[in-house]
Amino acid sequence: MRRLAALLCLLMLAGTTPAVAQTEIHRCVGADGHPLFTDQPCAALQATPVSPAAATSSLGNPSAAPPPVMCAANLGELRQSVIDAFASHDANRLAGLMLWGGYGRGAAIADIRSLGSLMKQPLLDISPADDPASDASSAQRPASTGSLADPFDPQPAVSAPASGSQLVLHTTGNDGSGAPREWRFDIVRRAGCLWLRNAD
Repeated sequence: MRRLAALLCLLMLAGTTPAVAQTEIHRCVGADGHPLFTDQPCAALQATPVSPAAATSSLGNPSAAPPPVMCAANLGELRQSVIDAFASHDANRLAGLMLWGGYGRGAAIADIRSLGSLMKQPLLDISPADDPASDASSAQRPASTGSLADPFDPQPAVSAPASGSQLVLHTTGNDGSGAPREWRFDIVRRAGCLWLRNAD
């Protein structure tokens, strides 16, 4: 019993000893202009200290990476995410909004390449297919000229779109005719989020 009490006291005493402090990292710019990270003061290396605040000021840089794509909880967020992907011409960002279950590696790569060519075209309009404005103007627009669906997919989507709705994208054609091109994506609700799936 005494041994147990002594052991517990030693463990408590060991927990109260101060932790060994880590050496501070100094951020410097060397005489040659290259960044330098060291555990010694910058003056010892004949370098100029750089404050951490100056290093974080580059976060406002517009060329910084876009924020991560989060799942869309509603149609407005999904629509805005598609607009953001087109604004940055980022096919991977648009691909992040899509469900890829049942795709083989080759089919997914081919579809991402198709998305890449789609992203090169300016986005003219984006609206749900069940939107009356979209239906009224569909007579003026050409029939669907492209779908990214894989015709050889052995396992077609088993999940039905949320209330049968689709998101319709209109881009300029890449054939030089000026005729708009229409792309349709099914809207699928899965895990509390709205996702795009290639319309068949």
